Amino acid sequence: MAGIIFLRTENLDETIQFYTERLGMIVWLEQKGCTILNHGNLLLGFCQKDVCETEGVLTFFSETKEDVDRMYCELQDIATTSPEKNDIYNIYQFYATDPEGRTLEFQSFLHGLKRIKIEQFLHG
Repeated sequence: MAGIIFLRTENLDETIQFYTERLGMIVWLEQKGCTILNHGNLLLGFCQKDVCETEGVLTFFSETKEDVDRMYCELQDIATTSPEKNDIYNIYQFYATDPEGRTLEFQSFLHGLKRIKIEQFLHG
């Protein structure tokens, strides 16, 4: 089974532009009033509505600390923390906000991970 997280947005065009240009996501599917973006195993759908959803945290993870540092350098203007090790979860992370105020987390796990396979879903 695979899934998509859908979020309401007040400005679909600006939101899609931010997530594609600043975070490197790609448009996976366009629907009337909704755009679904993809990055690795993450599918995010944004739908044009009168109010936006900003609850929760959207976490993007990379394979290395250096990738997190690179993202931090690119996103310093929207970062709310600096990269640091979180000993509780054994991760390296920083936080930022998107143009509508959603909390974004960028992290790398400092321990081994089990591979996630979604290729069958994406390639049918």
